[in-house]
Amino acid sequence: MRRNWIIGALLVLILATGLSITWIQSSNSGAALLAGAVHARDGAVEQAIADSGQIAIRNAIARIGPTVMRIDVTGEVELPRRLRDFLHDPFFRRFFGDPEIPWLRERQSIGSGIVIDYAGEKLILTNAHVVARATAIRVTSPAGMRWTAEIIGSDAQLDIALLRLAGDTADLVAAELGDSSAVEIGDWAIAIGNPIGMSYTVTMGIISALDRDLRRPDGIGYSDNLIQTDAAINPGNSGGPLVSAHGEVIGINTLIARQSIGGVPIEGINFAVPINPVKEVLGQLVATGRVARGWLGVYIQDLTPVMAEKFGVRVGEGALIADLLSGSPADDAGIRSGDIIIKVDDQAIGSTDELIAAILSTPPGTTINLEIVRDKETIKLRATLAERPRPERLYVDATPDRQERETLAKFGLIVGPISPALAQQLGLHSTQGVVIIEVVPGTQADRAGLRTGDLIREIDRQRIDSVDHWNALVAETAEDAAMMFTILRDGRMHFVTLGG
Repeated sequence: MRRNWIIGALLVLILATGLSITWIQSSNSGAALLAGAVHARDGAVEQAIADSGQIAIRNAIARIGPTVMRIDVTGEVELPRRLRDFLHDPFFRRFFGDPEIPWLRERQSIGSGIVIDYAGEKLILTNAHVVARATAIRVTSPAGMRWTAEIIGSDAQLDIALLRLAGDTADLVAAELGDSSAVEIGDWAIAIGNPIGMSYTVTMGIISALDRDLRRPDGIGYSDNLIQTDAAINPGNSGGPLVSAHGEVIGINTLIARQSIGGVPIEGINFAVPINPVKEVLGQLVATGRVARGWLGVYIQDLTPVMAEKFGVRVGEGALIADLLSGSPADDAGIRSGDIIIKVDDQAIGSTDELIAAILSTPPGTTINLEIVRDKETIKLRATLAERPRPERLYVDATPDRQERETLAKFGLIVGPISPALAQQLGLHSTQGVVIIEVVPGTQADRAGLRTGDLIREIDRQRIDSVDHWNALVAETAEDAAMMFTILRDGRMHFVTLGG
């Protein structure tokens, strides 16, 4: 009896186990089917996302493509200055006479532009450098229609120009101008234009960086707040649009980085003027042919934490006046190097970009109220803005000569005296300070961004008069001490912090 009960219990257990195993197997089969369905669904979702992205890009191109124009320019270009100086050299003229060479020669170039609608009129927006010194301009649409054009306004600061077409423009489609302040790193970017004369070429990439400041190719001044993209841009793309995935123009293609470092060419670094500041000046270009901007006459820089502590302000409060031009509105108002502008009228200033925007957006002739921190105390000044001069009047190129090494090496720096010849070359009124003749790689001076040719005028706001003064001041200073240098570079004052 007991034996039968045990056998029955084992049979029940086996049956139960078998059922249990069968259920698990059935569950695994269902899970496999479910996983396959989920995988198929995910694959379909991914494909749908890819398809929708591709459709969006195609739609963006379809919206902007018809608005992109080819611009053929006939113009004049001067012979290089060095060649002209050589041909005028008395030694050359003694043996070869006065050469009959025209200083101006004709050139042919190609660029791009877009159709915009301003107050009901169809105009062409392009780069100023595309049509500079043009004697004839011809514009061609993607459909092959042609017009002659004239320049109605240009602005060297933004590198933009507006053209008016001669003839019927009723059938032209205008591009939609977007909001460049909404652009983010990683957004899709589409470039459309006429690279090396190949009409209507489309390339795509992403937004690589924002707010880039670059020295202009002519060496005169800087282009500010540029959009960087890796969308392929080549000569002939200049003036064409940089387009978002929504089919809106977010920038005007303007600069290409193509230098070679160590024999390796740079690729994928291209720049566009953001469209928002362009939209802000269209009215002036149409009305007067030029843009008049307010000008204070200062060189500025953002504050580092070390600088903020030394100047007695908070990080993110104000813009530091590194230097100012003699006779400028800032000079007339009593502003000094080392002042921190924390407010313009009722607008709080937290960075150099905010100060620049506040000044440039104010018409020349306007008197503004400034709140300034000087020597850790707040003062108020008034300044009447002038009109911003052309870039070539604001910037000075200077390449200091190497000086004899006769100073104490410190912080990774070797400095020398400022000779009268160097002072004259840089337009200085004195030989006060020292010039950096070598920066040792890997030292704190190198990491801080100091360069050969920089002029050191102050350390921690203490004036440096000469090499002897430098030697005496730095002799007892620790190599890793936190300090602030006031330097002159390319005609502009800067503050640089070391250590800390």
